Amino acid sequence: MLTRTPSVVAQVFLLLSIVLLIAIAVIQINQQQILSPGLKYGIVLDAGSSRTTVYVYEWPAEKENDTGVVSQTFKCNVKGPGVSSYESNPGALAKPFDDCLNKVKERIPVHLHKSTYVYLGATAGMRLLRLQNETAANEVLASIQNYFRAQPFEFRGAQIITGPEEGVYGWITANYLMGNFLERNLWRTWVRPYRKETMGALDLGGASTQISFIPEDSQENFNSTLQVKLYGYNYNVYTHSFQCYGRDEAEKRLLALLLQKSNTSSNVDNPCYPQNYNTALTMKYFSGSLCTQSLRPANYYPNQLVNFHGTGDPGLCQEMVSLLFNFTACRDREDCPFNGIHQPKVKGNFVLQFMLPKFEEIYARSYCFSANFIYYLLVHGYNFDAETWPQIHFQKEVGNSNIAWSLGYMLSLTNMIPAESKLIQLPLKPSLFAALLVFLTATALLCLLFLIYLCIVSHNRKNISRVEHVFIPE
Repeated sequence: MLTRTPSVVAQVFLLLSIVLLIAIAVIQINQQQILSPGLKYGIVLDAGSSRTTVYVYEWPAEKENDTGVVSQTFKCNVKGPGVSSYESNPGALAKPFDDCLNKVKERIPVHLHKSTYVYLGATAGMRLLRLQNETAANEVLASIQNYFRAQPFEFRGAQIITGPEEGVYGWITANYLMGNFLERNLWRTWVRPYRKETMGALDLGGASTQISFIPEDSQENFNSTLQVKLYGYNYNVYTHSFQCYGRDEAEKRLLALLLQKSNTSSNVDNPCYPQNYNTALTMKYFSGSLCTQSLRPANYYPNQLVNFHGTGDPGLCQEMVSLLFNFTACRDREDCPFNGIHQPKVKGNFVLQFMLPKFEEIYARSYCFSANFIYYLLVHGYNFDAETWPQIHFQKEVGNSNIAWSLGYMLSLTNMIPAESKLIQLPLKPSLFAALLVFLTATALLCLLFLIYLCIVSHNRKNISRVEHVFIPE
């Protein structure tokens, strides 16, 4: 009877310890909260031939299938011309960045400045400058590097991206914004859209133009096909960039061509300018470019003024624009629109970044040229016809994001930026949880050992009582 009470107490404590142990473990596991590690930010500077644009992007730090779900949160146009215009004075290009960068600093939380990557991608303007004067191009890039070393962000370098890269990044942007890579299902999770076709991308810049799309036979090994991996899937994209076929450089080639065909070197008729419009341009303005080198007159004087007189002749304007394309190089091959460049037949819908009309004189005077050039580029250059023309959509942005190569660039870079694990918030602090586990486990073990001890003692007492009973004399 003496061992019964301690035994009951030990059993109660053992049972209670086990129950508490299980209860605390269940609560700790089931009541934990999974917290997002927050947002990551990235900054891309699109250093184009005519201007530089700063874009700020953000995405959840945990990412989806190794690629961030990126959104544009801010955009700022840097004052002044493109960075390639600073070839003779690279040190002067830093100051115009200040206004935009100060606004960017306000948009991104201060504690994230050091972990925010900054990328500068220079396009056709700098590609031309590097071909024309590599030393000057390197000095421009070095000046940019020096500027960003003094900024609080993590600068990852200034580079001149290739034409195909610019084209495929634009393709990524267009398809991402159109929802062709990801969509939310009924459970609000990101999934790949079922049997959704991608669309092509057309980009007309100041110095170059790009076309990118997935052809009918995407497995065919074209020289201009690049493989892109996004959200766990591979895409084979045909892309080509036509240097010197950007709007600004194409117009310079037209002016140089008109001068070449003119009887005088001081007064030239321009059928693409409005009737009776007159302007004086230096030879360097249109003949100083690498794109017009073959059209440069023998008596080239950079500062010599040439007077251009507008005649407003649409037919002649169209005829002169057609001379900017080399259609004979393809020798009537269907897969070669112009300049001897192979291109598969266009397929699917296309989006061409819509250029907002500008009413400054330099743009207004060129509307007739721009219209004819874009028409010739699309119809005779890229071989769009009556059937495929309606598949072209002119668009500047989707939602709050611009259709620019910079977003596709940022999406590709997020593949290389490590994702962060989700944060787990537990009901009990790990130290307290561990202490309770140790205490309750120790209590249960002590109670179990005590019960075993009582069983042994009880068993021994029974054996002794039996022995004593055997030897009691009758």
